[in-house]
Amino acid sequence: MRVNIFTDGAARGNPEGPGGYGAILQVVGADGTVHEKELSCGYKKTTNNRMELLAAIRGLEALNRPCEVVLYSDSKYLVDAFNQGWIDNWVKKGWVKSDKKPVKNVDLWKALLKAKEPHLVQFVWVKGHDGHPENERCDVLATTAADQPEEFLMDDVELSTSQDVQMTLPFS
Repeated sequence: MRVNIFTDGAARGNPEGPGGYGAILQVVGADGTVHEKELSCGYKKTTNNRMELLAAIRGLEALNRPCEVVLYSDSKYLVDAFNQGWIDNWVKKGWVKSDKKPVKNVDLWKALLKAKEPHLVQFVWVKGHDGHPENERCDVLATTAADQPEEFLMDDVELSTSQDVQMTLPFS
């Protein structure tokens, strides 16, 4: 089964401001029917990169069985990490980049690798704020989540891989 996942993250005042992520999962049936699920959440203090990674993680975690996935993101860093082979080198070198500096957000990179594991994932970059309809919707989800009153924001990212947001895929 093929699923499209669109993702975006937003942070207000990196890294001390709130942030949020948005993800849209989309399955198109043989009859052309589109089934979608939107995911988003806001956090008290975060960065854009953390929210971009978390959107991809939560989108992949929501799938209830192995799928072919095209994951669209406006984060060149996220897409290039996989398409340029950076992540393989980071893993081999103990999460150190070629410039000998440690990779940031290792917890999320590891979680993304785990979430990606059962799926065949292709990463595609889309230019942000360029009119791509799903990217624009993800941006709205992310910024809306980030702009919630503080009492509705999460303290920190929990990577328990809770499956309570799973999307029941409509096709076999």
